[in-house]
Amino acid sequence: MSFRPSARVIGAAALLCALLAGPVSAQPAAQPSAAVVTLAKELVDLKGATTMFDPVVNGVIRTHKDFLLRANPNMLKELNEIEAKLVEEYAPRRVELHREIAVAYAQHFTEQELKDAIAFYKSPLGKKLLAEEPKVLDTSMRRADAWAQRFAAEVQTRLRSELQKRGLNPI
Repeated sequence: MSFRPSARVIGAAALLCALLAGPVSAQPAAQPSAAVVTLAKELVDLKGATTMFDPVVNGVIRTHKDFLLRANPNMLKELNEIEAKLVEEYAPRRVELHREIAVAYAQHFTEQELKDAIAFYKSPLGKKLLAEEPKVLDTSMRRADAWAQRFAAEVQTRLRSELQKRGLNPI
């Protein structure tokens, strides 16, 4: 059985890591204007990028609950109750995360670029791209997984062959 994370999970994790790591340079990134952040938020909303991060809040809560549960398995009932309470209590924190994502876009794109991107995503082609891209990514991940399995079989055969050439008996 192979583990194949979805493209959305991979993308979300990558972007979250980038957001948490902050700018690479020693100098702090310039804070974008409120107008640029508003445009970036519109773009992020159009692209549906914020929904990809919605599981982050619940995931952080669940991860820490599971950590405590491993150390204290007798507390399952209490930890489940507390998890449910925190999920509800921290749901509004998604707004903070959504703003952080918008700020990241605002730091990488000019006001005009954001306006152009918004116009594109509102166009028929942009709407089609938004609708079809998740399907393309899913298909791409399945194709990449199938390719990797074929490649792995080829490498395994080659490794065994090379070992046999050297008089070794591969398992």
